[in-house]
Amino acid sequence: MDARLRRVNKEIADCKNDKTSNISLELIDNSPFHLKGSFPGPEDTPYQGGRFEVDIIIPDSYPFQPVKMKFITKVYHPNVSSASGAICLDILKDAWSPVLTLKSTLISLQSLLCSPEPNDPQDAEQRSFDETARYWTQIYAGGPGKKEAKGLRGVKDEVAIAGLEKAHVDQFEGLGFPRNKVIDVLRRLNYRGANVAQISEDRIVEELLKS
Repeated sequence: MDARLRRVNKEIADCKNDKTSNISLELIDNSPFHLKGSFPGPEDTPYQGGRFEVDIIIPDSYPFQPVKMKFITKVYHPNVSSASGAICLDILKDAWSPVLTLKSTLISLQSLLCSPEPNDPQDAEQRSFDETARYWTQIYAGGPGKKEAKGLRGVKDEVAIAGLEKAHVDQFEGLGFPRNKVIDVLRRLNYRGANVAQISEDRIVEELLKS
């Protein structure tokens, strides 16, 4: 048995024996080098009550090279791609260390959900972010209140699911563009949070005219 397989088997066993963290690891297609990790959403966050699944690929040179992780569960978070599940986290790149384990890396992902900072936490953007993140947790991660979709009063489901602001959709719909086309273009351009200031309205109109 090579060192990589020995290490991965030990980490899977350690995770299974740990009854307190609620972190789990499962084989995909019976391969110890392709795993599915999962963890509960952290308490006192919009992700509370959800269960989040992560696709894990163990590289040939593990543990000297970082594991490849991406969310399977759709997550509304500034450091997670809503389209692909790709994760922006330093320990998955240049801050990786061989002392890190699969479990500790999943715990770091769980911690990442504790501190989303889409903008100034004092402003309305934060409240809107929390509502959308909570809604995504309800519909994608089995969070509480799934049927009622609490916290998004007055925001239509398709807008919330796309992770967009209703006001932004209304603005471009008011210019005469179909609502579904507006939602598609804004989602494709990732027109939310801090990105809004980086994307001109002219650019959006140009994309709407093209599509």
